[in-house]
Amino acid sequence: MTVTNDAPRAALLRRGFALEYATLAWNVVGIVVLAFAAVAARSVALAGFGLDSLIEIGASTVVIWELSGSGEERQRRALRLIGVGFGLLALYLLVQSTVVLATGFHPHHSTLGMVWTAVTAAVMFGLAFGKARTGAALDNPVLRTEGRVTLIDGLLAAAVLVGLLLNSVLGWWWADPLAGFVLVYYALREVNEIFRGEH
Repeated sequence: MTVTNDAPRAALLRRGFALEYATLAWNVVGIVVLAFAAVAARSVALAGFGLDSLIEIGASTVVIWELSGSGEERQRRALRLIGVGFGLLALYLLVQSTVVLATGFHPHHSTLGMVWTAVTAAVMFGLAFGKARTGAALDNPVLRTEGRVTLIDGLLAAAVLVGLLLNSVLGWWWADPLAGFVLVYYALREVNEIFRGEH
């Protein structure tokens, strides 16, 4: 693999591991926070975003495993595992958001959910930028792809935040499940890109 800057490969690998461990830690805490907020607010978008945190934990674990070894087959397997995780996320959110819209299930206001998703968006954008740079420097498609997963995580946090705000301020209860559908779109797009080899 070609390293495209002056930093030694070992230092780049340490940075890659550090970024993934930071992502893991944030999402582990996030699952607890989002579970509490989702139950309190009866919010499908927050529940879905909590599941997305679980998927992100799996993706980061896969990258840590991949960075610990080498070989194209290891990379292909890592990418497929990430893709399967996003496929499961899309299926769950599609069913849950459809049920919520069909039944007219109204979520409650969630200050905790809004604060967490706002901060998460900022954190994920920063981590995604670091992963993109480090993955490019290492010429590592798995780290680059998982960096896009983290970017999507930030975009999803922003989408969920908008849905929560619209529900809280304007009473648009349907904005919450619509935010769930936004998550479905991004998850399916990532699955498509991974399995078509666009990384």
